[in-house]
Parts: sequence; C-alpha cells; structure tokens
Amino acid sequence: MDTLSPSAQKIQNLLNTLGYEYAVIEHAESTRTAQEAADRAGCDLGQIVKSLIFKGKETGKPILVLTSGPNRANEKRISEYAGEPIGKADADFVRAVTGFAIGGVPPIGHVEKMETYIDEDFLQYPTVWAAAGTPNAIFELKTEDLQKMTGGTVANIK
Repeated sequence: MDTLSPSAQKIQNLLNTLGYEYAVIEHAESTRTAQEAADRAGCDLGQIVKSLIFKGKETGKPILVLTSGPNRANEKRISEYAGEPIGKADADFVRAVTGFAIGGVPPIGHVEKMETYIDEDFLQYPTVWAAAGTPNAIFELKTEDLQKMTGGTVANIK
C-alpha cells in the first residue's frame, strides 16, 4: 500500500480508531469536484458526498451539510433547520473549523464538532464516497455508516 499524505493518513487513522475497515485511496489525479471524484471512484455522481460548510450569521457556528454530488444545498431550508440565517463559509473559516482545505473536507475528523445535515438522496445507495482530507483522497463507506460516524440528521436539503 502506498504511503498516504498526512491529511489522508489522519482520516485513515480516525476510521481505524472508530472501528471501521474502510480504506482511504489517494489518487494522482484530482477528486476536488464531485464529478472528478465519481470518475476516480467509478460510481454514480449521486454517490459522492460533498462536504459544505456554512456559518450561522447570528452565532457564527459552523454547519456541515453533506450533499449528494449533483445536488445544491437549499440555504433557506438549511437556515430553517439551523434556527438562524446562514451564509457560505470562506476558506479560512473552513480550515479553522475543520482542519482541512476546501476540496478535501471529509465528513469526520474536524477541529470543531458541528451541527450536521445529510442529504436524504444518499439513502438510495448502499455505499457512498467521501473526501478524505486532501483534494485527491477519497474513501467508500456504507451509507448507513455516514449517519453513524457524523451524528448528522438525514434531511431534505435541496
């Protein structure tokens, strides 16, 4: 097995610590976009987990929205779930609350615990693929484990 970069290895170690036998795969090519990730994984675009970070406009709290590849998050709906208006987080905020750069934010292993919403569209797939800490690292996991490992709420987010 090839050596993983430090950020990808951090996610592999966390998966192992949590008792999951999932393997982080680091590609030479980018997995930064959902389409690139689907191409590398050889899966449907809908199986790609996009980790979107929003920021509460009143509290400043981070909110993680795990969105299916082709979907766009409905900010108005997420605001209702969060109980306050939200806005997209900038790159510095994303790195500060997750520990990762945009394009490689995994659904787990963040610096701060955050309110999490999971796209209900994932429920149609037995497995999904998520970023693993870098713009070219991903891992496949059972869809049911995405909710278990994040503690997220499955919701209509589009």
